Amino acid sequence: MPSWSEAALTAPAAVRDVARLDAADVPAVLSLLRAAAAADGVRPLSEEAELRLQHGGPAGGRDVLAVAADGEPAGYARFEGGDDGGDAEAELVVAPRHRRRGVGRALLSHLEELAGDRPLRVWAHGDLPGSAELAAPRGYRRARVLLQMRRDLAGVDPAPRPALPDGVHVAAFRPGRDEAAWLRVNARAFATHPEQGSWTSEDLRLREAEAWFDPAGFFLAWRGDPDAGGTLLGSHWTKVHPAGDEGPEPVGEVYVLGIDPDAQGLGLGRALTDLGLAHLRGRGLGQVLLYVEEDNTAAVALYERSGFTRYAVDVSWRRAS
Repeated sequence: MPSWSEAALTAPAAVRDVARLDAADVPAVLSLLRAAAAADGVRPLSEEAELRLQHGGPAGGRDVLAVAADGEPAGYARFEGGDDGGDAEAELVVAPRHRRRGVGRALLSHLEELAGDRPLRVWAHGDLPGSAELAAPRGYRRARVLLQMRRDLAGVDPAPRPALPDGVHVAAFRPGRDEAAWLRVNARAFATHPEQGSWTSEDLRLREAEAWFDPAGFFLAWRGDPDAGGTLLGSHWTKVHPAGDEGPEPVGEVYVLGIDPDAQGLGLGRALTDLGLAHLRGRGLGQVLLYVEEDNTAAVALYERSGFTRYAVDVSWRRAS
């Protein structure tokens, strides 16, 4: 990944870490992220890392900042401590104008010091060549691959009428009322997922406060009346990325699509997908993206049959110790 690459080393920028970056430093780091995205054609950090940069995160996390001699941020990394006994994890980015000066190497060395004797995983968004150039010689190996898949929305039915089981209806998410039910089903649907299944009420609250959040594009499938003992069976939460976020034009996303294990086999996944894609097409969008684990071959095959093709790759590089 170019934001890691350090082919010619010079004196690196000074690197420091804090439990929470000073609010006055956050705008400069966000500007760095935008510059890297424009240079590389891929977002350098995950949504979760950006939210923690802006709002803080759980205990054990650190903001790591590389500062050039003129005081300008030269690079940034987000470190998660792995205090639950698992691996430490991190993401890093180097400002385009400060690349090939040792900044990426300095950031990674600092992350390794923070990890101590714990295994460390570092995400490389886009899987561009510079990530392997930096990671492989230091003993990192590819441990996890996340695919971004995309499809055009032009062929989507703008007014689908999905067949729903008896007693089941779909309604929009209601902020302040549906959070607990959604979190319960999300945890059950993604019980084996390393990130999604562990979302808390705070994780949900932060996203509801984001400018992109739109409850009209958040579809819930209920059996019975949700206010009179009804049961949430599944949901499709869509998202719209503004121009410049995932490309020059706005792009839709199948943000979270989850079905309760007890409701599998009812056709709700396809029904909710169709409703969400129609909503995004109605917003005037030309493309939609989604993320899926590369080794989830059944899901990848399903999405390919639904018109999605592979667009980009994110790789988690892991060093055992």
